[in-house]
Amino acid sequence: MHDDEFRRAVRAWLAENVSDELRGAGGPGREHEAYRERLAFDRRLAAAGWTCLGWPVEHGGRGATLAQQVAFHEEYARAGGPARVGYLGEELLGPTLIAYGTPAQRRRFLPRIRAVEELWCQGYSEPGAGSDLAAVATRARLVGDEWVIDGQKVWTSLAHVADWCFLLARTHSPGTRPRQAGLSYLLVPMRQPGVTVRPIRQLTGTSEFNEVFFAGARTSRDMVVGEVGQGWRVAMGTLTFERGAATLGQQVGFQRELDALVSLARHRGVAGEPQVRDTLTRAFIGLWALRAHTLHTMTEVDGQGPGQGASTVKLLWSRWHQRLGELAMQVRGASGAVARDAPYDLDEWQRLFLFSRADTIYGGSDEIQRGIIAERVLGLPRQARG
Repeated sequence: MHDDEFRRAVRAWLAENVSDELRGAGGPGREHEAYRERLAFDRRLAAAGWTCLGWPVEHGGRGATLAQQVAFHEEYARAGGPARVGYLGEELLGPTLIAYGTPAQRRRFLPRIRAVEELWCQGYSEPGAGSDLAAVATRARLVGDEWVIDGQKVWTSLAHVADWCFLLARTHSPGTRPRQAGLSYLLVPMRQPGVTVRPIRQLTGTSEFNEVFFAGARTSRDMVVGEVGQGWRVAMGTLTFERGAATLGQQVGFQRELDALVSLARHRGVAGEPQVRDTLTRAFIGLWALRAHTLHTMTEVDGQGPGQGASTVKLLWSRWHQRLGELAMQVRGASGAVARDAPYDLDEWQRLFLFSRADTIYGGSDEIQRGIIAERVLGLPRQARG
């Protein structure tokens, strides 16, 4: 199918299937909205062949070109498609299993991910290992034919609805080797004794992030992706897949937010104020510069996905979006500081401002992204780490 024909087909399907009740539902700070309805919508997408577009055909995907994947995410955002429930499985774990998994793992998990029959969460960050991921302390020891896992993960998105978790655990003592050595990438069922999920209440009042405690949780011996002790390489591969074509759809969503904010500024009569006008103009230019850089970065392939330029994209969009939240509060004026209803009913601009505080932290903090750019792009000396 030609790329233009593909885009028209996506647009037509979405126009017919995205209901008014689902339009714009979910997303950062709003994952509690219409969860069951969004899950059902994800499964309709799967039945119609609109999930796992970029996966190779032999692994159950559509084998879509990069241009087609971008077209889907852009049209999805323009149609106001609801936030995807199966995102972590489809966009992160699926490509990881295709690149690093065994044939048995692919047969077991890929069809269920594609059909949105099993949901996943990501177990990377810990209380003492957030941006410094190599400091992971969760341990897994082999007992017979099972790995027994003990430790704690934090900021685990959607763990409260996930069936499985892909996590990093230390299976060997690092000794004098680099701290990255001895980590393994495990697939662990969430619905078992020894797994406890505790929601974390956020500034927005919602709780899509969680703490997850593993106390003797178990998974079978063959649930290691890649080699035992070589999980760092697999985990970095997953992070690369995270910054794929969906980023362009995210930016379409950003454009809609900016357009709505311009309309609000005009309605409130502040669009002509020099500072507001200047900031809105800079936001418009910044968003188009971000799009151009993202498209350029996506063509720089290192064999598995976008190269180190993905770190620059993360820096650019996180700061841009955070500044947009700040501008929204400026446009709202004093009324932006007051919840619209008790006890804590936030409007869209208040939620944007509060949740975007985390944009520069999750998915790789700004400090870590700058370190990657300095070392791997600019060739500067490696930063000393404890």
